[in-house]
Amino acid sequence: MTTPYQQQGQAPVPPQTPPQAPPQPPQAYAHQQPQQAPQHQAPHVPPGYVSPPPGAPAQPYAAVGTYTSPIPIQRTHLGNAIASEWTKIKSVRSTIWTLSVMAALVVGIGFLTSASTNDSDYTSAPTTLPGFFGALLGQLCVVTLGVLVISSEYGTGMIRTTFTASPARSRVLTAKALVFFTLAFVTTTLSLALVTFISSGMHSGPKVMDPSNDQLIGATLGVGLYVSLLGLLSLAVGSMLRHSAGAITTMLGVVLLPSILPAFLMMSPSLADLGVTMQKYSSPFALAALFQIDDSMGSGWSQLGVLGGITAGALVAAYVLLEKRDV
Repeated sequence: MTTPYQQQGQAPVPPQTPPQAPPQPPQAYAHQQPQQAPQHQAPHVPPGYVSPPPGAPAQPYAAVGTYTSPIPIQRTHLGNAIASEWTKIKSVRSTIWTLSVMAALVVGIGFLTSASTNDSDYTSAPTTLPGFFGALLGQLCVVTLGVLVISSEYGTGMIRTTFTASPARSRVLTAKALVFFTLAFVTTTLSLALVTFISSGMHSGPKVMDPSNDQLIGATLGVGLYVSLLGLLSLAVGSMLRHSAGAITTMLGVVLLPSILPAFLMMSPSLADLGVTMQKYSSPFALAALFQIDDSMGSGWSQLGVLGGITAGALVAAYVLLEKRDV
């Protein structure tokens, strides 16, 4: 079989192969190093890291650093919680309005009562009497404020932020109780003292009965303490119920029911003694006893002690429920 080249009378051309590089001398490979197998690199250890002793768990590197914050770190305490609660209670409008209405009722009603009476009306009653009528209505404002101090945070969800910032819940409740009780006591006592000063200035003379020291203390410090304890009881009820409307309704029943129910209980001979006892420890009777309107009522300090015991029991229950609940 002849090829095309033979038919044409030409010599066959051999197939071309790619050119190869000329061999290099052995010294040309002297600069090249043999490749080594990759080795595991040790993790970077930050400066200042100290290895844990044998048997102890290793600490993460993030926990060991050389950076020192310029801000001093201090452990929180009750004083920080009190400062926080004071900032909150003075920043809320309801606090200012409620206390203002309470002071206006106590001072305004006391002034109107003093202006509408004569010197002859105080021959057997002390001149501190006008403050009694204002305190009857002013206590309702303090009761309402005591509930709102804590229940408003539950209603808005702010209580979650409060407990996140201060995980010690008992500390938060203690701070709220201290701040509210101090504010209510100071405001109520100063309002009653102002009424006493106004009434004594408007009615003076030989026939006017000057109040004794016990009557002055009872009409100012005693009544201020009683009203503040009512507000503190409202705060405990608000912490347990966590609902503003429900807690306010409950406290209005606590204040008003012992004043209304005895009238019905006394209709029955078998329940008359219970009605008399309930009336003795009702809020209007206790306030009248602290003002010492009548010697037969006593000094009112026994009613104040009963209210203090009830408030302490309610606070203990509020502390227990606060620790058991999620929020």
